[in-house]
Amino acid sequence: MHRLPVGGILREQISGGPIVKNNGIIKTDVVIIGAGPVGLFAVFQCGMAGLGCHVVDALDEIGGQCIALYPDKPIYDIPGFAKISAVDLIANLQRQAAPFAPTYHLGQAVSGLQQGAGGRWQLTTSTGQAFDAGAVMIAAGVGAFEPKRPPLTGLPIFEAMGPGRGVNYLVKQIKAYANKRIVIAGGGDSAVDWALALAPTATSIVLVHRRTKFRAHEGSLEQLQRAVDAGQIKLVVPFQLAALQGDSHGLSGVAVEDLDGNSRLLPADVLLSFFGLSQKLGPINDWGLGIENKRITVAPTTAATNRPGIFAIGDIARYPNKQKLILTGFSEAAFAAEAAHNYIHPDTPLRFQHSTTRGLP
Repeated sequence: MHRLPVGGILREQISGGPIVKNNGIIKTDVVIIGAGPVGLFAVFQCGMAGLGCHVVDALDEIGGQCIALYPDKPIYDIPGFAKISAVDLIANLQRQAAPFAPTYHLGQAVSGLQQGAGGRWQLTTSTGQAFDAGAVMIAAGVGAFEPKRPPLTGLPIFEAMGPGRGVNYLVKQIKAYANKRIVIAGGGDSAVDWALALAPTATSIVLVHRRTKFRAHEGSLEQLQRAVDAGQIKLVVPFQLAALQGDSHGLSGVAVEDLDGNSRLLPADVLLSFFGLSQKLGPINDWGLGIENKRITVAPTTAATNRPGIFAIGDIARYPNKQKLILTGFSEAAFAAEAAHNYIHPDTPLRFQHSTTRGLP
């Protein structure tokens, strides 16, 4: 099994909760698709509503985009935290969900969904695992995503070198980039923010962009200019990536060219490429849900989709005036948990209780 850094979650962790398997089919109250922050909070809310959960995620660790894209970056709009890193937020959400004994099925995607008897839902994953669920919550963020790769010869060799070496598309641990010669390519928030975050410990930071202007937030651009003036970050603009130099032992340099074909060689141990993400809903497109602009239309106070027993929460959910914030997804998780209980147990009213009254298992 693959041991993961956030809270010790295993690739497939059977937590000891009440699990019924018939012919390899796991029967549960709710299957949550997506183990990002909203999916994790949905586990807690479902638990408070008396519902057990299994969580499926295509990534090899819990945390979703928070862990995959910006684990060490601070988040400022989580209630009760003036500032918290993404990795700490996910660890806290995991601890909060733990009393309700969720089971995480990681490194696999839900590939099939169809309605079964009694309004229940049958799901299968890319590894062949089958579920019989009373309700389904889709907390898949913006769907499956992969980085947009630069068209460079020999790219796969350098991609396989791991954090802090070769070519990387995300930063999981800042310490892996300490004392490294770093070339960062891109002109958006990710490129600028990581240049600023890595500059204090890197040997050198060179920021390459094909334009002279960057698309980052104004405050970040002001910080960038101060770092450039102080010699902490070097700008190479307008240039674009042309070639990689090195061998199977490591990257040694990144060649860049301007629009006139003039070239430069930038010494580098690692290239961080931030050209955006390619986002795909994948099989979700085929489930008969109301989809508009790659998001699922839901009722704003229940998170219910057009298919009874299926709910969508977080960034993938769409309704008028929706704000794509983590805290909005937390609220949607609470709505969805109550609505899922009412769908699964229509004859058993759910009596709302504050957590201070009900307590935890």
